[in-house]
Amino acid sequence: MPRSGRQWQERPSFPGTHFVDTRLYTEPNLFREEQVNIFARTWLIACHESEVPSPFDYRTFRHPAGPELVVFRGDDGAVRSFYNICPHRGNILVHEPAGNAHKLLCIFHGWSFDCRGNCAGITRGKEGYQDRFGTADAGLREVRTEVNYGGFIWVNIDDDAPPLRAFIGDALELIEPHIREPLEVFHFHKVVVNTNYKLWHDTNSEFYHDYMHYFNRVTGMLQPGYFDRKYKSYANGHVSVGSMQVRYDKYEGGQERAVGWPGLAPGGWVLIDLFPGMTYNLRTSVIRLDTIVPLSPNQTLIEFRGLGLKSDSPEQRASRVRDHNSIWGPFGRNLHEDLLGVRGQGGAMRDETTGGRWVLHGREEDSGIHDEVGMRHYYAEWSRRMGRLASEPFSETDSDVRDRTALRVDRT
Repeated sequence: MPRSGRQWQERPSFPGTHFVDTRLYTEPNLFREEQVNIFARTWLIACHESEVPSPFDYRTFRHPAGPELVVFRGDDGAVRSFYNICPHRGNILVHEPAGNAHKLLCIFHGWSFDCRGNCAGITRGKEGYQDRFGTADAGLREVRTEVNYGGFIWVNIDDDAPPLRAFIGDALELIEPHIREPLEVFHFHKVVVNTNYKLWHDTNSEFYHDYMHYFNRVTGMLQPGYFDRKYKSYANGHVSVGSMQVRYDKYEGGQERAVGWPGLAPGGWVLIDLFPGMTYNLRTSVIRLDTIVPLSPNQTLIEFRGLGLKSDSPEQRASRVRDHNSIWGPFGRNLHEDLLGVRGQGGAMRDETTGGRWVLHGREEDSGIHDEVGMRHYYAEWSRRMGRLASEPFSETDSDVRDRTALRVDRT
């Protein structure tokens, strides 16, 4: 039965854990709090070690909490990360997204920095600063960096945050046995989507939307074992999904994957969602890694990486590339449908006139594949870190609530 405007805004009859307020996806003040309370204090994947394979290789990473980083392979082989900021006058040091440089040179005044973050030279330093300031006082701001869990490079700009292993816990237990051999990135692309970052992560946190994907329906949902998969929740908001046999040959023109993955059963599939926006997706012959960089409440940068084994023969690599691109490449069978879904959500939620709409996470199927437990677990962690309930993020005394209420009254 259609609902009136008053009914449309009524609180859902579910428990507060089973729905969220749409303002989580649109309010600028909440977005700024997320940058401080979540992204500035959390371990994030910046890139993969195969993207900086040699000494003096570097790659930039746009950190969601603000500072762009430079990930640098040192002359000693170690990987370090620094703010991409000259400590002199705050200029950007590196303008190219990747390269190889024995020193980073600031184009503004010619200060230089080595691959370990030390200041290597200050132009006319003695003349200008005498003994008051020198290269020892001008090192780059280093960021905590670890290479782990398949060779990914993790960064954390919070010097006091718990170590990476404490953050991950057991969340990668299903995939760790399959990522012990050296990996290599063979595909990278990125896209900016007009949606909130949490909406994209939601698409990886639930499979009820497989109705959107014809490819997933015929190769998975309609096959034995699909509804036997279970979600498992871990500390810090992480969730995993158990494996199943994907029947690629059930897709017209499709075939079983010629190249498998070490330790994974034929047609196997393991997916791990890491808070606040990273996904390991191992599907038969390829690992796909999604990472999210929120740009604004309504805009998200998503980076996609496809990885194979570093030991691949040319024939094996070509097979993995075909497998990857047929599903997840920019013109594959799944990705564009996910992007269409989250763009639709983001556009609808930005309409202020909708007021107090809700997003429902109320499906319960004993943690089965169409259960929405993955999203409930995610937003419980969001609530913990933000100090706000996802179902009631604002008190009635909050100024932005008053402003939105007045806006709705003015338009009625």
